[in-house]
Amino acid sequence: QEEGEAALTEAELEQRVDILLSETDTLWMLDLPNALVSTEAEEAGRVLERNKIYAEICNAKIGSEYFEEKMVQTISGAAKTKEVQCETITMAEKGMMVTFWDLDNPLEASETEASRAPAGKSSKSPSAEEHTQAVAAPSARASAMIIAESAGAARSQQEKECSSEEILTSANLQQDLVVMERILMENIFQPKLALYRRIPVLTEPVVVSEAEEEAEEDEEEKEEEKQEETALPDPNQSPAEGAGPSLEQLWSYRCDLTSGHSVSSMAWNKVNPDLIAVGYREFVSQDQKKGLACCWSLKNPMWPERVFRCQHGVTAVDFSRSSPSLLAVGMASGCVAVYDVRSRADAALLDSSASLNKHKGPVWQLRWVEQDKDDKKERLMCISGDGRITQWFIQQRLDCFDVMKIKRTQSGKKKLPGERERKGEGPISQEAAGMCFDFHPEDTDIFLAGTEEGHIHCCSCSGKEQILGTYRGHKGPVYKVAWNPSSTDTFLSCSADWSILLWHRDSHTPLLTFTSVTAFVHDIKWAPQSAFIFAAVNERRVEIWDLSVSIFQPVLSCAASPEGNLSSLLFARNAECLLLGDSCGQVGVWQLHNLAVPSTEQVSAQRGWAGSSAGE
Repeated sequence: QEEGEAALTEAELEQRVDILLSETDTLWMLDLPNALVSTEAEEAGRVLERNKIYAEICNAKIGSEYFEEKMVQTISGAAKTKEVQCETITMAEKGMMVTFWDLDNPLEASETEASRAPAGKSSKSPSAEEHTQAVAAPSARASAMIIAESAGAARSQQEKECSSEEILTSANLQQDLVVMERILMENIFQPKLALYRRIPVLTEPVVVSEAEEEAEEDEEEKEEEKQEETALPDPNQSPAEGAGPSLEQLWSYRCDLTSGHSVSSMAWNKVNPDLIAVGYREFVSQDQKKGLACCWSLKNPMWPERVFRCQHGVTAVDFSRSSPSLLAVGMASGCVAVYDVRSRADAALLDSSASLNKHKGPVWQLRWVEQDKDDKKERLMCISGDGRITQWFIQQRLDCFDVMKIKRTQSGKKKLPGERERKGEGPISQEAAGMCFDFHPEDTDIFLAGTEEGHIHCCSCSGKEQILGTYRGHKGPVYKVAWNPSSTDTFLSCSADWSILLWHRDSHTPLLTFTSVTAFVHDIKWAPQSAFIFAAVNERRVEIWDLSVSIFQPVLSCAASPEGNLSSLLFARNAECLLLGDSCGQVGVWQLHNLAVPSTEQVSAQRGWAGSSAGE
C-alpha cells in the first residue's frame, strides 16, 4: 500500500506504455462433431463419395442370411463358464433292533405286570416292591409314547389320503390325463384316422439281411410268373370294370353309456368338423325312458367328450352356426333344451319345461336357420307331433311362438295327376302330426314339411298363404325330406310305405319312385358333392343310389349293422365317409370306395333333365 500510494513523476506520466491483450486456451468439455457438411465445404466431395460407397455396401447385404439390419449391432461376447456351489450332500444310515416283544401290544404287557403285583405283595420285600414300581413306571411311559406315535401315524395317514384325493381331483391332473388319453387314442386309431383324413399311411421299414432280400426277390419273381401263366386276359373287358362302390368300416362311436339306446339323430358342428352330436333314446316295453345327448370327437372314438343326460328320450339335435358352442336338443316329451358344450355341467343352459307354449308331442326335428347371411342371425325352428311348427327365441328363458299349424287335409274329389290343390278344399279342424321338415338351401323362408298322413307341404314363413302347395304320393308317414343342395328345385322324401320319391318343386306328382326292399325307410341324405348320389337306410341295410348309373337299382346295398336296425345316417363334411346309427347305440364310420363324383357339366345336365321332366 505504501508503494501504491507513491506519486508518479511527470516523466513517468508522459512515458508511453504498450499493453497487449490475448485470449487464454479453450477448455473443451464436450465435442459433438456436426453430421452435416455444407456442399461448399472443401471435404464435401469426399463425404459424398463415402456415402455412395456405404449405400452400395448396404444394398449388397440385402437378402443375405449373415446380415440383419438393426438400430445397433454389437459383437457377441465370449461364452462364460458359470458354476454353482452348494454344500455337499451327506448320507447317513440309521438302524435299530426290534424283537417280537416290541411288536406286541405294549398295553397288554403293562396290564399283566400290574395284575401280578398285588398277588405277590405279602411275599415280596419292600425293596422288591420298589423295584417293581420302578420297572412299571418306564413301561407306562413307553406305552404312552407308543400310543402317541400311533396317533401321529394315523393322522399322517389321513393327511396322505386327503392329499392324494386332492391330487386325483386337481384340474392339472385331469388335463394331463386328457392329453395322455389323446396320445393313446392317436396311437391306437392312427391307420384308421389316416384313411379318414386321406393321408398316406407310412409303414416302418423292416431291416433284413442281404440273403433274405435275395430269397424274397426270388419268391416274388416266381409268384409273378405263376400269375402270368394262370391269368387269362379278356380283351373285351376294361381294367376298371367290375370295381364297384364298396364300404369299409373304420371305427364305431360306442361306449357303456350308449349301450341299449337307439340313435335318433346326428349333427356336425358348424365350425369344428371333427365334433359330432348324437341323440339317443331308449325304449323298454313301449315306454320311453331317459335319453342322452353326447358329443363325440375324432380324437377319442371310445368315449364322448360331453355327456348330457336328459329326462326324456332325445329325438333331434343340431348345432348353431353363429354360436358353435350351443347345442339344441329336442325330446320325446315336447321339451326343447339348449346346452353349452364348453361346460362340463350336466344342466341345460336354457330349458322350455317352464314355457306355456311348449309342444304337447315329440319334437321330431329342429334346425338352426339363418335369417340373414350378412348379419349371421339365426332362428331355432322345430316341428312336433302336435302339428305345430314353432320358432324359439333365446332370452333369459326359452319361449316360442307358432309359425303355422298343420291341418289334416281331406279331398272329396279324386285329383288328376299333376292337378294343383284347389283353394276351396279347406282343412278340417283336426291337426296333422308333423314328422320332418327341411329348409330351402337358397331361400330360408321356404321349407318342406312332412306329415304323418303321408303329405308333404311346401310352406312359407312370410306371407298370407303359408301353404304354397301339397305333394301327395306316400301312403304312410313321411320320415324325412331333403332338398338337393346342387339342384335346388328337386327334393327327396322317404316314408314308412317302403318307398323313396324324387320330386320337382313345380310338379305335384313324383318324378321317380325308388323301391328296393320291403322295409321302412328311416332316413335319406344327399351326397354333399354330387347332384346324383344319395344314401338311404332302412331297417337292415344301407343303400347308395347313383342316378347317373341306374334309377332302378342302388349301386351299393349292404347290411352295415348286424346287431340292430339302422335308424339314421349322415355324410362326413371333410371326408368321403358315411356315418350310420343303429338301435343298439352304435354310430359306425364307414369309408366309401370307388364312388364317382359327377363333374359340373353332369350337374348342369341333371338340372336340365329335372326341368324337362317337370315340364312333361
